[in-house]
Amino acid sequence: MNSLDEIAGRRMVKPRTAADHVADRLREAIVKGLIEAGTALRQDDLATKFGISRMPIRDALRLLEAEGFVSIHPTRGTFVSLIDTGEIREIFILRQLLECAALRDAFPHLTAKILDDADHILDLIEENADFSQWGMLNLEFHMILYRPCKNKRLLGVIEAQNNAAERYIRFLSTIRDFRGRSGAEHRDIIAACREGNETLAIERLTCHLQIGCLTLTDAVENRP
Repeated sequence: MNSLDEIAGRRMVKPRTAADHVADRLREAIVKGLIEAGTALRQDDLATKFGISRMPIRDALRLLEAEGFVSIHPTRGTFVSLIDTGEIREIFILRQLLECAALRDAFPHLTAKILDDADHILDLIEENADFSQWGMLNLEFHMILYRPCKNKRLLGVIEAQNNAAERYIRFLSTIRDFRGRSGAEHRDIIAACREGNETLAIERLTCHLQIGCLTLTDAVENRP
């Protein structure tokens, strides 16, 4: 079993706790706008609604805080975080600059095996309907293409920006038809890499990130 299979396998068999399930339900409700930004999330109320104790509720809220979905104040309690379209644009501008640079440096070192691994990740995305897995697999697809650049600092900043965008990436995954369109764009990037056409691969990556940004900001600004 190669390292890619091990990564996918570990994530698929990870035990799901009550906190994970609560976090999934709340996360999906937040990104779909069913729970509005600024809404207070009280542990007692959530425990009653989910029919469980406060401990997994508390753990679920901490998971959501780490992902940027909620803000926890020591005295005022927990509130759904605001979705900031300005932050979305800033993150995607940085992603475009950083990721295009990484792909350009990595391009001479991309092998058939690396591109096959990237295709395999896309297969997993298409086969896996689990909402919580999409962001992780999406990031892994991109990082497979960038790692051959061997620039650890650049890769670290790229991963940090993707982590900052995780809340918004999850929002994208719920937009109708976006996952299918995104997958097609990913396949086009790989096709350009297989052709050895660096310029086209960079153009397609740039377009992919710009479309993601525009799709996301439009969806956020026009949410009911």
